[in-house]
Amino acid sequence: MLVKIKKFVSEVVVELKKVSWSTRKELIDATWIIILSSSFLGIFIAVVDFVLSKLLGLIIR
Repeated sequence: MLVKIKKFVSEVVVELKKVSWSTRKELIDATWIIILSSSFLGIFIAVVDFVLSKLLGLIIR
């Protein structure tokens, strides 16, 4: 059992050395893109929801 664990850990270390890690600047830029995209999408959904609810309110009256 201990041999299998050692083998697994060594294989994990080998695989982690193959990973292409992002730089700090790339990570910060990607984070800002996600924050801005999520904000714009949230605002868009809120506006569409508001407009559709008003239209539906006019139709139901």
